[in-house]
Amino acid sequence: MSERVYEPISLKRYPEYMDRLAECPQQVSDYSFANIWGWAEEYGLEWYWGDSCVWLRQTRPEVVNWAPVGAWDKADWSRCPTLPTVEKFTRVPERLALHWQEVLDGKVELVEARGHWDYVYEVGRLAELRGNKLHRKKNLVNQFRKIYDFQYLPITADCIEETLEMQDEWLAWQELEDSRALKAENRAIARVLKDWDTLPNLLGGTLRIDGRIVAYTVAEPITDDTLVIHFEKGHPAFKGVYQAINQSFLKHAGLGYSWVNREQDLDDEGLRKAKMSYYPDTFMKKYTVLVR
Repeated sequence: MSERVYEPISLKRYPEYMDRLAECPQQVSDYSFANIWGWAEEYGLEWYWGDSCVWLRQTRPEVVNWAPVGAWDKADWSRCPTLPTVEKFTRVPERLALHWQEVLDGKVELVEARGHWDYVYEVGRLAELRGNKLHRKKNLVNQFRKIYDFQYLPITADCIEETLEMQDEWLAWQELEDSRALKAENRAIARVLKDWDTLPNLLGGTLRIDGRIVAYTVAEPITDDTLVIHFEKGHPAFKGVYQAINQSFLKHAGLGYSWVNREQDLDDEGLRKAKMSYYPDTFMKKYTVLVR
């Protein structure tokens, strides 16, 4: 058996990777290209291209294997040369985890990874803020519309620098937060935005007040009917700005999509509360898989 050679994530293999991702029976946010590209330097992400799957791993702060990307249901896992060499996989989508459990009876153990579950919502419900459960959100958007003379515009190449400036300002406003984690996210955001023209599937929107960007969203289609929201930031001085950018983006860019995936909460209590406040329609569960 030839030695597996991992190499850094690269833009040149983007089309091939998207083909492999499309073959996955379940697509979760972690494996969208913008996510692995944005976080590639922070996690030291690498990939190895097998015959049927792309094997991903992070090397920082330690080596951790992610789930393979490809046609899981067509692979003969009992003869897979890679599985026996790995003790643990993280961010494993539920369908792959259960498939492994079924076909590798007794050889894997599944550990629920609640902090990695994706929150998934119906686009129409969030775009219109329908129903009593979202009444408070709708009130905040209505107040924002009443108080501020704002403009929604899509993110285009000519406003990337302005968006980056707003992101740097946003980081400076978070004085009491975990600066290390936020600085890492800031670098991931900058990496994605700076490659806006190179990543063809990216979508984004901004809110402007007096010509100045006060909120933005960066997203990416992961399937024909699902958008993933990667980043969403708003100026804290404008009440209702997050609700407004969320709704405005989906009303303008969400047309044609049925679902919006707002990624995971990473066991952060504040994030979990915020994501639960929109009452997810479903979750895309993930597991840590231990190989015996």
